[in-house]
Amino acid sequence: MKAVIFKQHGGPEVLQYADAPDPTIKANEVLVEVKACALNHLDVWARGGLPGIDIPLPHILGNDIAGVVREVGSVVSWVRSGDEVLLHPGVSCGHCAECLGGRDNLCRDYDILGYRRNGGYAELVAAPAVNVIPKPANLAWEEAAALPLVTVTAWRMLVSRAAVRPGEDVLVHAAGSGVGSMAIQIAKLHGARVIATASSDEKLRKAQELGADDVVNYSKDDWPKEIKRLTNRRGVDVVFEHTGAATWTGSLASLKPGGRVVTCGATSGFAAQTDLRQVFYRHLTILGSFMGSKSELLEAMKFVESGKLRAVVDQVLPLRDASRGHELMQDRLQFGKLVLVP
Repeated sequence: MKAVIFKQHGGPEVLQYADAPDPTIKANEVLVEVKACALNHLDVWARGGLPGIDIPLPHILGNDIAGVVREVGSVVSWVRSGDEVLLHPGVSCGHCAECLGGRDNLCRDYDILGYRRNGGYAELVAAPAVNVIPKPANLAWEEAAALPLVTVTAWRMLVSRAAVRPGEDVLVHAAGSGVGSMAIQIAKLHGARVIATASSDEKLRKAQELGADDVVNYSKDDWPKEIKRLTNRRGVDVVFEHTGAATWTGSLASLKPGGRVVTCGATSGFAAQTDLRQVFYRHLTILGSFMGSKSELLEAMKFVESGKLRAVVDQVLPLRDASRGHELMQDRLQFGKLVLVP
């Protein structure tokens, strides 16, 4: 099969379009012909190398996958060859207390397709059959691939962790990112007022088209003051935080007393400074969140099927141009998701 691989860690230039062995499946797995695979920042981090994380080389990236089942393992009875599917990106053991309790993203053996196991930058991918989700018939392949990781991540952050309620003010950072564009929609779905940030007027305009009630350019130093102005100095109830060091201090300052910040990432850096007085004097809650369970993605997909949540696709690129996709993502030149097609 054709695939994009890298044999050493580095910049986008290490990605090579090349021949790779067809994957073989285990008894509990399926072989999927990849129709589309979306990019994520996790791809950039894995490609560059992460301290303490051993990624077998050569490696195939790709967490967000949609395609057609071509082969099923001997113990798989709920999926058939020819089924059109998307894949939940999280892989867990399936038998520990967390997995059996429906909290598979807390599994000690948790992994992600394309992270430490081969993913969807290829014509074929092997995945656990329990990760298969039927593709909604109304979605194009590119739209289906753009959904799983950002949808389950944003849903868990806002619904399961922050428990957003109607009438609350929610600040969503980096509206142009895949997870930011989905967070705007999920917050609005739950009756919240959304204030979205982005680094350009064009992205702010698109955020408003997605449903953001107010927008703020966070490349300006005084953006937290603008948040306070928009909330009559009250502050927001929830901050959807995934940019990290560059916005963390301002995010805490933007919260109302008793507010909560939920974070799933740190694209601008992990070493964020926290003034603990802000936390205990103002009764703030800091919530960590990572990925989401299969049940959470299934819950969110109901609203995709009904048209209340939609994929936001910026560009579709041929698989061989994966390095170009990484450059665009690193330079924050997209709004929504970048998608590769074999």
